[in-house]
Amino acid sequence: MDKTDLTTSVSNINTVNIFGVRIHALTIAELHQIIAEVIQNDQRALVLNVNVHALNLANKHPWLRDALNEAEIVFCDGAGVIFGAQLLGQQIPERITYADWFWQLGELAEANGYSMYFLGAKPGIAKKAAEIMIQRFPRLKIIGTHNGYFDKTSSSAENEAVIHEINSLSPDILTVGMGMPLQERWLHENWDKLNVHVGLAGGAVFDYISGELKRAPTWMNNNGLEWLGRLAIEPRRLWHRYLIGNPLFIGHILGERFLGYRTPRASSRDRYIF
Repeated sequence: MDKTDLTTSVSNINTVNIFGVRIHALTIAELHQIIAEVIQNDQRALVLNVNVHALNLANKHPWLRDALNEAEIVFCDGAGVIFGAQLLGQQIPERITYADWFWQLGELAEANGYSMYFLGAKPGIAKKAAEIMIQRFPRLKIIGTHNGYFDKTSSSAENEAVIHEINSLSPDILTVGMGMPLQERWLHENWDKLNVHVGLAGGAVFDYISGELKRAPTWMNNNGLEWLGRLAIEPRRLWHRYLIGNPLFIGHILGERFLGYRTPRASSRDRYIF
């Protein structure tokens, strides 16, 4: 889709720049307005998000930075990103985290009759998440689900079959929950083949909605400490992301703020190496 065809609402949103990634400084209300206009005007928009982990990856891998900058919308999904922006003299009004926001998105979709498709997570998890969402929003149209365990190679038969199923249903909103950066890679590679209005990268959203994965206590989530709660819940999987990644992020932010330092772009040979 030509970006000039996208709703003019996007042009009214301020952006900030961290490590060469453009981030839209928007609120949930503004994001909902954009999603609604995209669907109602029969347009298409890839809507991605960044947290500290995403920006560390984008700082290291040029293909991910490019994929984020080519998306129509990139919103903030992490208190660390807000803090990093502040250190650089920039402002982001709020973080929009999937474990909270997805319920609001479901409410928006139900009220307006938007259809949704869930792709990702282990077998059965996306389906369970869909069932729980429909329990809360009985008129919500979740028209299909599929797990994330298939051959994602662009030319593979399994990948083509998944795309065919999605396109046969033509959902308004496709949420891909495969973890970062796999979900961004899949959406970036297949976006032009998909017959959907809005593409979202939801991370572990289906695990949270289904109850498969517990969240940190509310007081931690509301005070910039969700990372610490997640680390306590999944230390083996997340220790490197937070104990190494968080100081690395702050170090690069401070380098950029006080020394004008930017991490050099990696070679194009680095494409899709994580």
